Amino acid sequence: MTTLMARWIDKFSQFDQRSFRWLNLRLERWCRHQLVRWISRSGDGYVYALIALIMAIYLEADSVIPITALIIGFAIEVPLFSLIKRILKRQRPYQKNPQFSSVILAHDQFSFPSGHTTAAFLFAGVMSSFFPTWSWLLYIWASAIGASRVLLGVHYPGDILAGAVLGYVISGYAISLAV
Repeated sequence: MTTLMARWIDKFSQFDQRSFRWLNLRLERWCRHQLVRWISRSGDGYVYALIALIMAIYLEADSVIPITALIIGFAIEVPLFSLIKRILKRQRPYQKNPQFSSVILAHDQFSFPSGHTTAAFLFAGVMSSFFPTWSWLLYIWASAIGASRVLLGVHYPGDILAGAVLGYVISGYAISLAV
């Protein structure tokens, strides 16, 4: 069984690396575009905190449950994705392939799963639950954050997919604890 699993992981990794190279070659002119950097930065933690603050100011008591769900979610998400990264130790594209030059360097060493994408899908999942009319925009934004991380050269597509699934699952769990 372990041999089968090891082969599957190796095949997945090869597919992921080929997908990464294909995307970066086809979308090369976008990789260095300032908009891609801005989208990636919009997935930094301060944006979520700012939105929660705005909600608290304008929605007052109605913001307590969504903000509680976000706090619970991020309290789970940050240590969990960090632990997964330290266990799996997947090298980033620019570490694995020294001739590849990424647009930015990541803040941490390992790539799987994408922390930016995990956080973005956690946020989108929680906020969509409480503000369903905004769901389409929240998930487009979360997806754009994930895509930007591939275009900037710090993640493989599989890192993004794993982060999206992890963030979405954590959002459901956080909502169930907050309600």
